[in-house]
Amino acid sequence: MADRFLAELVLPGELGSVRVARHCVKMILTAAGHRNVADVQLVVTELVANAVQHSISGLAGGLIILDVRSIGDQLARIDVMDDGGLTVPRIRRSHTWDCSGRGLHLVAETALRWGVGDNALGGRVIWAEVLTAESAPVAMPDLAEVR
Repeated sequence: MADRFLAELVLPGELGSVRVARHCVKMILTAAGHRNVADVQLVVTELVANAVQHSISGLAGGLIILDVRSIGDQLARIDVMDDGGLTVPRIRRSHTWDCSGRGLHLVAETALRWGVGDNALGGRVIWAEVLTAESAPVAMPDLAEVR
């Protein structure tokens, strides 16, 4: 299958960037012909939020870079690059009463494949490949789009 670069987004390392990333990725993939991007939006939400909360990118002046790619017409790949951190992203076991800690579990359950690596600039990249096939759930509009 052909891997086609669609876009690169550079966002500040702030929680407000999560919403922007979700919206932009939805528009980019929809424009490229992907029909069902709800799962991709979930993955983007978790990966960008993790980059903000658990990497140096979340400090003042930090940046997060998203690469959006199309693999054929039914698979999207998202790479989220941050400035690195003290820990390596991994799935952790959360207790029922924990308010956080389930993000990578959601990514693992939603994505076909995902992984973590170091980038050439000393930061980290976490990537996921997510189905956007016709039979996947149809993306619901963002609340901001409904108003």
